[in-house]
Amino acid sequence: MSIALTILGCHSATPRVNAHPTSQYLEINSKHFLIDCGEGTQRQMRKFKVGFSKINHIFISHLHGDHVFGLVGLISTFGLLNREKSLTIYGPRGIRQFIENQLHISQSHVKFELIFHELTSSKSELIFEDTKVEVWTIPLHHRIYTNGYLFKEKVKPRKLNMNVIKQFKEIEFCDYNNLKAGKDFVISNGKVLKNEQLTLDPPKPLSYAFCSDTCYKPTIAKIIANVSLLYHESTFLSDREDLAELTKHSTARQAAKIAKTANVEKLVLGHYSSRYSNTELFKKEAQEIFDAVELAEAGKKISIDS
Repeated sequence: MSIALTILGCHSATPRVNAHPTSQYLEINSKHFLIDCGEGTQRQMRKFKVGFSKINHIFISHLHGDHVFGLVGLISTFGLLNREKSLTIYGPRGIRQFIENQLHISQSHVKFELIFHELTSSKSELIFEDTKVEVWTIPLHHRIYTNGYLFKEKVKPRKLNMNVIKQFKEIEFCDYNNLKAGKDFVISNGKVLKNEQLTLDPPKPLSYAFCSDTCYKPTIAKIIANVSLLYHESTFLSDREDLAELTKHSTARQAAKIAKTANVEKLVLGHYSSRYSNTELFKKEAQEIFDAVELAEAGKKISIDS
């Protein structure tokens, strides 16, 4: 069980020579997700060797250009690569019209199915689930409707403690699934062997929270409590907290407050304003409140193992 996060872009507003807008590639429990798709995302995917064919689910936080303007280009490229399997896109209401209009006007027809899940709720909701992972929305507060996303591994079955199990000949192979599911075992004399005797705890499930553009919103700490890894935007330093409040963004200090309140294991900062040439200042400010801080940068891969 592991998480591997590849930062494709982590700057705000306009693309620059060495500053790419928001996009991330997440591998969690053998599942692969693209999160946001700013301009130039597919170029970054090629540069950092992200496999196009692995992407089946894309999560868009909001419809500001630096988070979504690369999406129609990526979809068009999928079509040129003769993609056949469906692509599911999660994002705010309007994203279907936003994409379909561009494809229609440019006559960029694709043969694969585009499935849209348009979001409108102001409360956290489960939007994706399979046997390995579930994804919840994190309602944020920006200038337009915006969600972050919480990716959570599902708890795996308990591990068999074979050193103990082999001491009881009545326990057969056909009983193993019940033991993995947490059930006790009753032997012929009526004695109950507690599951805790026969099995070991599974690895701790890992989790990743992506908090895109938002002003300081302490209430999200409850949704993202105890996550393994948190990305939280930090467009400004505290010297421009007034501008952060005006534009509905956060400072590095505010991101650190969220991380501390939520008791996360590690905080990643990003979405830097181009007014700052030294991103180390963001880390320094955040670490006054929360120690485990990393800075996002294009191409950086952050891995966590259980």
